Amino acid sequence: MYVEEDKNGASTTFDSIADYIESQNVNDLEKLFKDYSVQENIDILHRVVNEAKERNAKGEFGKDVWKEGLEPRAAVSARTILIVESEAKRLREALAEIQEENKSLQTQIEENVAAVINAKKIQYLLLDKLDRVYEDWRQLPTEKIEAWTVQTLESLKPGPTP
Repeated sequence: MYVEEDKNGASTTFDSIADYIESQNVNDLEKLFKDYSVQENIDILHRVVNEAKERNAKGEFGKDVWKEGLEPRAAVSARTILIVESEAKRLREALAEIQEENKSLQTQIEENVAAVINAKKIQYLLLDKLDRVYEDWRQLPTEKIEAWTVQTLESLKPGPTP
């Protein structure tokens, strides 16, 4: 019915639906490519294949070479184990350096703590001595000292000149 009434409208509708589906498919594919880093992974695969071809041309066959009957996971493990072992060695060396530095810092901290403790002991001794001197000072007969000071000042005054 609709087609009989408007023959051009049906083909236009069909074309617009086809364009929408095509653009949606392209968008979905682009999203998948982006989500799974398809281009980057293909480049990595290409590089690995080229490296394998070069090793094969040179006649190098290592543990990481894929052979019939060899699981791909085992070949990948053989290749990555070398990298992991070298990284583990590097990390052990870094850890040893950090532990040595920590020992040095710990020794320095212990020396500083001992110096602080010694300084506090000296401080307490000085404060105790100051307290004893203060107590001795308070027990002095200040009235007699004041009288003697006044008497001395008066005797040092120059007398009338004749």
